[in-house]
Amino acid sequence: MPVAPSPTYSRHRSGVELRRVRVNGVDLNVALAGEGPAVLLLHGFPHTWQLWTHVLDRLAGRYRVIAPDLRGLGASERAEGGYDAGTLATDAEALLDAVGETSAAVIGIDAGSPPAFLLAMRRPGLVRQLVVMESLLGTLPGAEEFLAPGAPWWFGFHAEPGLAESVLTGHEERYIDWFLSTGTLGQGIDPAVRDTFVHAYTGAEALRCAFSYYRAMPSSSRQIREATRTGRLTVPTMAIGAHPVGSALEQQLRPVADHLVGHTIEDCGHIIPLHRPDALLGLLEPFLALSGPTAD
Repeated sequence: MPVAPSPTYSRHRSGVELRRVRVNGVDLNVALAGEGPAVLLLHGFPHTWQLWTHVLDRLAGRYRVIAPDLRGLGASERAEGGYDAGTLATDAEALLDAVGETSAAVIGIDAGSPPAFLLAMRRPGLVRQLVVMESLLGTLPGAEEFLAPGAPWWFGFHAEPGLAESVLTGHEERYIDWFLSTGTLGQGIDPAVRDTFVHAYTGAEALRCAFSYYRAMPSSSRQIREATRTGRLTVPTMAIGAHPVGSALEQQLRPVADHLVGHTIEDCGHIIPLHRPDALLGLLEPFLALSGPTAD
């Protein structure tokens, strides 16, 4: 079900342009800022493009930053399906083409990491560099220690079709606040950004789309396994962990990546771009400035 009509584009904070872009059968709300080589930013749950609020301006000083609301989330179209990582990777590829970019550094966090990874696997000529953060890549080996106590409790809750949205409708604010507090080790986030996130995930249809990412995880896992069975990750890659994922993502990537560097940001919650933006920029800026393969 589409969101309400909106202008093709509008101006936002600090020179950010909001544009409506039709890609892969859905309308995406896309924030654009800066000039230079393209950097594509893919957020997770429960976020919108404004997850990147505290890093966007500095990146836009050197790069053309492209930050969509992912399919079904934020102000993007409430698509019926297509929430598997493979389709989301196709969305990202089509978005780059629609805004006239032939290559980009691709940065994903949480639910944005699997599609970023698959895009780099499928189109290495399109992805200059890959950065993935605070996520797991399906069932690839390497995350056994992280998963030893079991998957996070909300994975199963969100995965049951129709359940979570029926329970949470009318209580979205408290639920989203829990993730924002936990994801910053209790410190919380900027109130204006917090309000944007709460609004974006309010209503049964908004929740259905969000939880569809979890319901598509089996398909995403199969796509990731198949990609690594038939190929390798050849683009320069950086894996960044914090709390709770830590080094698990790096360990998953080690056997399949040709050029990988890994970092863990200490005293940092899951929502790295909002909790420790300066530490994140301290890793991103030198990595994005490199040309050619890098390895740890």
